[in-house]
Amino acid sequence: MVKVMWGSSLALAVALLLVTVANIPVAEGVTCSPTELTSCSPAFMSASPPSATCCAKLREQKPCLCGYLRNPTLSQYVNSPNAKKVASSCNVATPKC
Repeated sequence: MVKVMWGSSLALAVALLLVTVANIPVAEGVTCSPTELTSCSPAFMSASPPSATCCAKLREQKPCLCGYLRNPTLSQYVNSPNAKKVASSCNVATPKC
């Protein structure tokens, strides 16, 4: 029960974090918005595989990943072991920023 509550609390915290971060425009025509990755939250929070929607959004947001890595609020999530597993599962290379 405590594990479920902790997981729910963490997912809620990530969702709130993603909603509160400002959009960052990128020259490639992509609007960088961490909220676009909310479909990846279940995979980021657990060992569950990412959905097809998650992978599509992650590929769409790939030009934004360096900005997310540089953001101290987001970097802890983007650099997490589960986030790296999700990126690998979606065949999205971790950028060298």
